[in-house]
Amino acid sequence: MGRLIDKWEANAKRLAKRAIEDEKLLAELLQGILSKKDETRYTRFKALMFVSEERPELLYPHWDYFVQLIDSDSAHSKYIASYLIASLTAVDTDCKFEKIFDKYYSMLDDRSVIPAAHVARNSGKIAKAKPALEAKITEKLLSIDKTHHKPDRRELVKSEAIVAFSEYFDRAQDKERILEFVNRQLKSKSPKNRKNAREFLKKWAKS
Repeated sequence: MGRLIDKWEANAKRLAKRAIEDEKLLAELLQGILSKKDETRYTRFKALMFVSEERPELLYPHWDYFVQLIDSDSAHSKYIASYLIASLTAVDTDCKFEKIFDKYYSMLDDRSVIPAAHVARNSGKIAKAKPALEAKITEKLLSIDKTHHKPDRRELVKSEAIVAFSEYFDRAQDKERILEFVNRQLKSKSPKNRKNAREFLKKWAKS
């Protein structure tokens, strides 16, 4: 599977480079993220992520299209939305994210843990792009235990939240509560959660 993913990644990079110069191909990539075929959906999504990193202004006009994916019945579509929207917050000059903040973070309590985990992971990127929202984002991540997910699924989401906290802890307003949250994860039943907590504390505990 690893070699297959590597192949898809390489194809995605080629598509992205072409799409930056070709509006028609960019439109095809946007449509392709709705595909039910794993290869098509994955390569188109990854290509758009490359575009969002190199030329995010090309995707910003399609903001509403990505937001609509949050209402999809597909966990894959919500996963894609969580990443592309987060990437575009860096060029969100019209403060569109502020208007969909609650909608975006509603995915933390999605029926599937997939979008929930990735919303948590992408929160670090958003907090760095939108420092005025940092406190609200932190509050959402500290409230994961209030979601409906089963305990083992919540542990997964928390492990991703720790990754996000590490991205913006240096500018976080409520460092004490974040540290308390991370310290509690040292007793988690999830090996990944414990590992992320240890790495976070090694980096930030003395800050």
